[in-house]
Amino acid sequence: MLRFFFEFWESTRIALASVWSNKMRAVLTTLGIIIGIVSVTGMATVVNGIEKGFEQDIASLGTNVIYVEKWPWVRGPSTKWWELANRPNMTADLADKLNQSASMVQTATAVVSTARTLKSNTESISSARITGAQANYPEVHEIDLSEGYFFNEFDDQSARHVAVVGAGVAERLYPFGSAFGKDLNIGGSKFTVIGILKKQGEATEGPASTDFTVQIPFNTFKQQYGTRWRSVSIQAKIGDGFAIADAKDQMRGVIRLARRLDVQESDNFEINEQESLRAAIEPIKNAIFAIGIGLTALALLVGGIGVMNIMFVTVKERTREIGVRKAVGARRTTILIQFLVEAVVICMVGGLVGVGLAFPLSMLIGAVLPASLDLTTVFIAFGICVAIGITFGLAPAWSAAKAPPIEALRYE
Repeated sequence: MLRFFFEFWESTRIALASVWSNKMRAVLTTLGIIIGIVSVTGMATVVNGIEKGFEQDIASLGTNVIYVEKWPWVRGPSTKWWELANRPNMTADLADKLNQSASMVQTATAVVSTARTLKSNTESISSARITGAQANYPEVHEIDLSEGYFFNEFDDQSARHVAVVGAGVAERLYPFGSAFGKDLNIGGSKFTVIGILKKQGEATEGPASTDFTVQIPFNTFKQQYGTRWRSVSIQAKIGDGFAIADAKDQMRGVIRLARRLDVQESDNFEINEQESLRAAIEPIKNAIFAIGIGLTALALLVGGIGVMNIMFVTVKERTREIGVRKAVGARRTTILIQFLVEAVVICMVGGLVGVGLAFPLSMLIGAVLPASLDLTTVFIAFGICVAIGITFGLAPAWSAAKAPPIEALRYE
């Protein structure tokens, strides 16, 4: 073991000296490796970013919250959109039915939304999501407020013009002070800001961003914008200890009974949950991963062939050195390890450059997706470098190891 260690150390020293003496050649040789490593890390960062972003969005839906709505979140190839469009809109009274008759439902609430322009005295936001929510909304979804309070039952029943705004709305419309207690113009109507949500950190601005939403009492929304032609979302939190599947079956029965559906009639509503979104995103994620693996493998193959080519050149250039080393007692294993280590070192140089370029790339990706380059990805990248060095350096190293000493000494 000690002998192997010394041989390995000596081989590493010789390999580093060889790479240093041919710096430009080493860098050009590793271009394929560099591209491959950047591809590996970039692909891993994108996939992780998509997964993290998706999980964040899923978490905002609630782990044990079921949504009863007119439209399914995921449509199959056989789904006919006109049949879905002809379904009756969901109404807020269905939330009351679930609260009264579904024992597995802890709390059900009605939510409806639209997009409107927001204005303060000096600033405006052209498109923000306005959500009408019942007072029991915080019992279904966790509400984190940085300031103020959420509207109560009295605010809802009285249809008061009060609003809870996202952090992005507060920062954008009121840049020089707190938004709490200030007047907010929503689509031409004046509201008072009574609460500010904690910042979620979304990079995008618009109706899809939680930071750029405004929540108002459900009855206020109904009075201002109407709900007759809008489909309400019934959101129900399942009680502890109950299975999601059992709760869905119970909710389906309650809704069917409320809508007076015959046994032979199909559901004219949809029960949505997290798992349907997970199932829909999985093929997309796998497709991105497969494309990334293919492109990465191609780049690494090209890089590996380049390493093999330069190692054959190196063996030819140092044929006489190989003969001298064998003449003074060097074993085949020693020569093999020397050139294998040199191939690995060349690949590691490419890996270092590739990882160095991957960090700024991950920062660019992080500006769009919630992603970062973690240590696991870096270790995988260097592991790939070692594997390529051994795989593509084996043939040149073996040709050096089995070279006849006499023939090698005669080589000019």
